[in-house]
Amino acid sequence: MKKLIVLVLAALLLLGSLACLAGCGSSKTLTLNVYNWGEYIADGSEDSFDTIKEFEKWYQATYGEKIKVNYDTYASNEDMYAKLSAGAVSYDVIVPSDYMVARMREEGMLLKIDFSNIPNYSYIEDTFKGLYYDPEDAYSVPYTYGVTGVIYNANVVDEADLGGWELLWNDKYAGDILQYNNSRDGFATAQYMLGLSVNSTDKADWDAAYAKLKEQAPLVKSYVMDEIFNMMESGEASIGSYYAGDYFTMIDAQADNVDLQFYYPERCNYFVDAMCIPSCCQNKELAEIFINYMLSEEPAIANAEYIYYASPNSVVYNSETYVDDIGEDVYDILYMDSEHFKENYSEYAFRNMSPEMLDYVNTLWENLKVG
Repeated sequence: MKKLIVLVLAALLLLGSLACLAGCGSSKTLTLNVYNWGEYIADGSEDSFDTIKEFEKWYQATYGEKIKVNYDTYASNEDMYAKLSAGAVSYDVIVPSDYMVARMREEGMLLKIDFSNIPNYSYIEDTFKGLYYDPEDAYSVPYTYGVTGVIYNANVVDEADLGGWELLWNDKYAGDILQYNNSRDGFATAQYMLGLSVNSTDKADWDAAYAKLKEQAPLVKSYVMDEIFNMMESGEASIGSYYAGDYFTMIDAQADNVDLQFYYPERCNYFVDAMCIPSCCQNKELAEIFINYMLSEEPAIANAEYIYYASPNSVVYNSETYVDDIGEDVYDILYMDSEHFKENYSEYAFRNMSPEMLDYVNTLWENLKVG
């Protein structure tokens, strides 16, 4: 009797093992974790290209394996850095801005990229290679670039008040002004206006910018990041600074009684956002395949059209269809002469700062917010 029971159990175990061998392999699903800015990829809304779903389909068709992309978003470089440095999460692809790429590279938080897995890197314009944040082009692949500026509701703001950063300090619009909710961009609005370097190592310069921000604080309706979209589109606020590409997203969704306009002050932030692989990555080769896919023609053009940021990818900016789709007026604002960009980028782009200066700046910022 005992022998019979043992034989039955053995048979059941064998059947279970065979079932697993037959079914487990075919149902295996790879996972890729992507962490990106909000509103920064074509996501299928408004009949747009659904980048993540299309990548999942493409990967299975190409490699014969199922893949699931977990896609999360953040509002600022600082939020992303805090989450990854705490070690509480693991992502395979991130999209930090230039100065944050430099910081994470210096702190050992990024992996070197195997560019043999990214042949589409050849599409990246030379202007965006060898920049200060990754001089050997070992840790990053440029995704977008752009400039910050001032967005305003022309139905509320007088034309005579336009032209510089001073608009964000005009007490005529008290309670109708939005300010960045991150230290580097927030301080920069005051630093550019005061003619100070956004990368100063002199604490007195940061104190001067802090004093200017304290002067502005009673006028500020709210400190925001992605919240700016709804607030400007609806007319809840009338003045704010943000990234030029996002302005075009806002005007597509603005209310009937809102007339959003945009201008570049004389001094403003020039930036590059790049795709990187963090040191917590669980599947580096898969991350590189995803980056290469993002550089290929269909997703690259679809993303550039959807998010309205300038692309350093030649298959995008050389596409006549792309130019026709976004319109020549938009194209002329987003894309500038490469020498002009390089010259201004060198002067106005954020650089990584020493830990001591970062602590000092962040303390000033927290004091401002508490006040």
